[in-house]
Amino acid sequence: MTGSDGSGHIQHWAPGEHILWRYRGVGTDAVHICRPVTVVRDTPELLAVWMAPGTECVRPVLADGTSVHDEPLATRYTAPRTTERARWAGSGVLKLARPADPWSVWLFWERGWRFRSWYVNLEEPRRRWSGGVDSEDHFLDISVYPDHSWLWRDEDEFAQAQRAGLMDPALAARVRAAGAAAVALVEEWGQPFRDGWEEWRPEPDWSVPVLPADWDRTPAPLGS
Repeated sequence: MTGSDGSGHIQHWAPGEHILWRYRGVGTDAVHICRPVTVVRDTPELLAVWMAPGTECVRPVLADGTSVHDEPLATRYTAPRTTERARWAGSGVLKLARPADPWSVWLFWERGWRFRSWYVNLEEPRRRWSGGVDSEDHFLDISVYPDHSWLWRDEDEFAQAQRAGLMDPALAARVRAAGAAAVALVEEWGQPFRDGWEEWRPEPDWSVPVLPADWDRTPAPLGS
């Protein structure tokens, strides 16, 4: 179990433990994405977690229950929203995050464990708490493929978030700088792309984590 030993030293989660990977709305403390995951590795250098197929998660939806992506881009970030519980569709996702990086790297497979791609999700460095990690998504993303090619994702949403006032110029510049740093890492084929994670497989006896009723609770401090 993660926590503090009283000297400020962080105690890390053990492989197989269940935690929550959450995102707050931009500029708020309200959690609108929550994904129960299983810890694969947790060291001072890297947190790796597995989100199993069929995991019950929380996601944002429009107030009438329809998908956020069904809303026209011009009003996507101003239309009233709520959250809903839903099962993660498709294959599972392996998420890798180094503590200070303003992004996490996700690995996707097709059926039969045919590796498809990495996905660099630009976000605030994750804040650890007793039940998991919290972050803030920054809209802009990068897809990376086994042949070392890459492309930007969601540039339209990144631009619209700025027009809607969710990101001021300073934050937008920070995100662009983070994206440039991530691209440089891809182009030099640095960690974690060279580390062979695409050959990783979950332990066969791992259970699917359960979404708790208090998924949106205020984080308890480490060591509590």
